Amino acid sequence: MPTEIERKFLVDHAKWAAVTKPVGTVYKQGYILSEEKRTVRIRVAGDAAYITLKGASAGISRSEYEYKIPVSEGEEILDNFAASLIQKTRYNIEHAGNTWEIDVFTGDNTGLILAEIELQHEDEPFEKPLWAGQEVSHDNRYTNASLSVYPYNIWKQA
Repeated sequence: MPTEIERKFLVDHAKWAAVTKPVGTVYKQGYILSEEKRTVRIRVAGDAAYITLKGASAGISRSEYEYKIPVSEGEEILDNFAASLIQKTRYNIEHAGNTWEIDVFTGDNTGLILAEIELQHEDEPFEKPLWAGQEVSHDNRYTNASLSVYPYNIWKQA
C-alpha cells in the first residue's frame, strides 16, 4: 500500500521573503469527499492534473493513491463535483539533501505559508531550514482538506 509520511511546518514570513525562489506552480484543488478517515481530491497543478485518495492518518503516515488524469477532465471535475476548493502556489526548495514543498496560499487562506517534507520513515532525521518554524503536523486545521472548508482567515483571528 502506498504510504505518505509527511511533516508540516509554519513558515516565517520574513525569512521566507529573503529566500531566492524558483518558479512556483499554481495549484487549484478541490475535495469530492472529505471525512476524518478518507479524502478524495482533484488537483490541477500547472499543466498536470491528478485524482488522489487518502486514508486515515496514523501519526504522520497515511495511505495515499494518486493518478494522473487529463487537465481538461480535472478542471471539469473541479467545476462540477468539488464541494470545497483551495488555491496556492507551490515552491520546491532543496535543503540539506531533501526537497521541501512550500505552499503560499491565496483566496480565503491568504497569509498562510506552510512547508512540508516527505520522509521515507517517521523517525527519519532531517535538517530544518531557517524559514521553517513551528511544527503543525498533528494539527488537523492545517490539512488542505480542512483549509478548504474552514479557511485560515476565519480561524486565525479566534
